[in-house]
Amino acid sequence: MDIGRLTDRLGGLAFGGDYNPEQWDAEVWKQDDELMRRAHVNLATVGVFSWALMEPEEGRYDFGWLDAHMDRLHAAGVAVDLATPTASPPPWFTLAHPDALPVGPDRVRLVHGSRDTYCVVAPAYRLAARRIAAALAERYGDHPALALWHVHNEYVSLCHCDHAAAAFRVWLRNRHGSLDALNAAWETAFWSQRYTSWEQILPPRKSQWHRNPGQALDYSRFWSDETLAAYREQRDAIRAHSDRPVTTNLMLPGYQNLDLWAFAREVDVVTVNHYPTTPGIGAAAHAAFDADRARSFAGGAPWLLMESGTNTVYAGGRVLAKEPGDILRHSLSHIARGSEGALFFQWRQSKAGAEQWHSSMVPHAGPDSRTFREVTATGEAVARLGELAGSTVRAEVAVLHDSDAWWAMKVDGLPSSELDYLPAVQRAHRALWDAGTTVDFAHPEHDLSRYKVVIAPALFLLTDAGAENLRRYVEGGGTLLVQYFSGLVDERLHARLGGYPAAPLREALGIRVEEHRPLRQGEELALSDGSTAGSWSESLRTEGAEALAAYTHGMLAGSPAVTRHGFGSGRGWYLSTRIDDAGYTALVGRLLAEAGVAPGLPGLPGGVETVTRHGQDGRSWHVLINHGSEAVPLPQPAHDLITDGLLEQLPAGGCAVLRAF
Repeated sequence: MDIGRLTDRLGGLAFGGDYNPEQWDAEVWKQDDELMRRAHVNLATVGVFSWALMEPEEGRYDFGWLDAHMDRLHAAGVAVDLATPTASPPPWFTLAHPDALPVGPDRVRLVHGSRDTYCVVAPAYRLAARRIAAALAERYGDHPALALWHVHNEYVSLCHCDHAAAAFRVWLRNRHGSLDALNAAWETAFWSQRYTSWEQILPPRKSQWHRNPGQALDYSRFWSDETLAAYREQRDAIRAHSDRPVTTNLMLPGYQNLDLWAFAREVDVVTVNHYPTTPGIGAAAHAAFDADRARSFAGGAPWLLMESGTNTVYAGGRVLAKEPGDILRHSLSHIARGSEGALFFQWRQSKAGAEQWHSSMVPHAGPDSRTFREVTATGEAVARLGELAGSTVRAEVAVLHDSDAWWAMKVDGLPSSELDYLPAVQRAHRALWDAGTTVDFAHPEHDLSRYKVVIAPALFLLTDAGAENLRRYVEGGGTLLVQYFSGLVDERLHARLGGYPAAPLREALGIRVEEHRPLRQGEELALSDGSTAGSWSESLRTEGAEALAAYTHGMLAGSPAVTRHGFGSGRGWYLSTRIDDAGYTALVGRLLAEAGVAPGLPGLPGGVETVTRHGQDGRSWHVLINHGSEAVPLPQPAHDLITDGLLEQLPAGGCAVLRAF
């Protein structure tokens, strides 16, 4: 990871955001120079949506305007994160290459008029993307303003065109080797789907009813691999002319078109975007979820929050404003969890265009506004946190996260429409966050031995290697909670025969699930421990495990609902239903207590978010965020970096970064 080179270049943590000077005139540029100084901006992302200006005609580049802004920003002490503009091809490109426009699963081709109007597989697009990346790198690779390369923007778009179909067939040949192997993997004996030539195979386009699950899963894998190849092409074109770090901003959390573990291995610095989808305390939990995922994808190394909504919460078709103080609180939540700064989209709110109502650091109201005053206060705070650069975060608890399992839960034909990967993973993280526990995310095949507790909320798909790894984890002394509808299928989406979950995991859990019983809409079941369950239930029998709670009525009356099994030196827990929030919180709290996991900073009440960053020199810092409405006394006074003074209590809604006691 090259994040250290970035923070060394900046002289501390990064603060700033996307900057689009081409939307404004010289008078505004002068204002921007002064306002950026006032807000302590030291990094600006430039060029993300500027392809039409950079290359006004195919093969003819015009970088004069960009030269001026690179020089101006450098003179103002602002470093540049220079983007390749390939997320938004210009009109001349789509007119010249209509076959590069994206096609939906219904085979309807989209037209130019928005962003992301490209197919990442189309040869003309890939060539144009490599070409402009190389041209930018050749011109600016050694520019003194340049601190970071930003390839593309939010790789999220899908396509089902003929170019994609041809590339999919190549990918399938490489993965399966033969048609016989592919037919076996996709179980094409069902519904007379057996393929006798590669040319018969198409992307999973719109069809009469359910599409082949194996085909759909493989297409998700293919698309992620093809997108990663497109990123590599631009990255390598840049590296031929520049030694600055290269990255792309990964879109979190719901756009799951990429294997983010794989992408993180290919970037020099993991960078992500964050846009909360719930207001208030939900937005704070959402920020922590995204930040913990980003750090985990980075392998625990420092990373960077590349974009966040300055004053934006997207919720239920509405664009809500954040609560006063949230700009600082959300920014510090990311920094607490390993981000080497906080950047926003965008610097100045656009006066026109498709995102003119997207909030920005400088709103339409200008600098005499609550938003800009909070931005300035946040910039001042971040500027005082330079000594945190390079420090890391340690966690004793992990939540399992697997792209294949997520994609698998999106296939047609599952037994309930309420089975959804992301909400299950977010719920597990939220319960841990509420308990004041710092969380990593991990892949089922990762080394889990350093974690005291591991939660597997939604592992519908689980490989043999993953199942064996989880068995070894429990046997070696770990505490594992596996939740319902997990371990049912292998990597081909073939059902595990003989009972669920996969055999090695069944051994660690001491149970055998025989039957799924989805509940009717609104139906609830009472459990013997007083909690209430809904949405889902399972008929299971214990094979060594003890039942901690049972169903109390209906067909499953007396059957185990929650179990615990001592296996080797550890314990395997199983939750066979979706219990209510109070019951789930209690269950997670019990796991943490039995495993000896304590809050990061004892002595603080609930509602005070606490994360510790650890330096290589033995120093550490506690980042505190008070989400409550009352001031909270600290366990003992400590030096606060934000105020540069001794702090004895944390104000309501306040934040602090304390040198360790």
